[in-house]
Amino acid sequence: MSRIGKLPISLPNDIQVTISDDNTVTVKGPKGTLSTPIDRDIIVKQEDNQIVVERPTEQKRHKAMHGLYRSLINNMVVGVTQGYKEQLELVGVGYKATVQGKVLELALGYSHNIFLTLPEEVLASAVTEKGKAPVITLESNDKQLIGQVAAKIRSLRKVEPYKGKGIRFVGEVVRRKAGKTASK
Repeated sequence: MSRIGKLPISLPNDIQVTISDDNTVTVKGPKGTLSTPIDRDIIVKQEDNQIVVERPTEQKRHKAMHGLYRSLINNMVVGVTQGYKEQLELVGVGYKATVQGKVLELALGYSHNIFLTLPEEVLASAVTEKGKAPVITLESNDKQLIGQVAAKIRSLRKVEPYKGKGIRFVGEVVRRKAGKTASK
């Protein structure tokens, strides 16, 4: 039995869950609505204030999907109740970030600034404090989408191992390499 898949998902009182005939699970809460299609072999049931995910057989494919769909449904429940938050910091001289509406403007040491249009579901803010690296905060109810947007922003200037410059997650530890040593 999948250790993750067999755990029931407890539902808070302000959450509505609908399971349609075509195996689409829709979760509605105070922070919005999310839905995901579920494989037709996986059985999703709502019992009292819990959702239970079951698999029909012990096939390797069913075992893999059992924990996956339980995690996806749990992420939707957490997303519409609490939401998700990612923070990225820009480490480097002259690196800046500003947000105007749904457009994120980044100055990352290239010849031109980078303008990135954010999805409607993602809220962004940029804070620059004197003496500290600028911090971009992303908020959304969709864990997959916020992770994808954060990865896209991070890929614009990856952290390099010699000086540690680039875009990194807040709290991320970067392994530094020793540079060249002078020889006589």
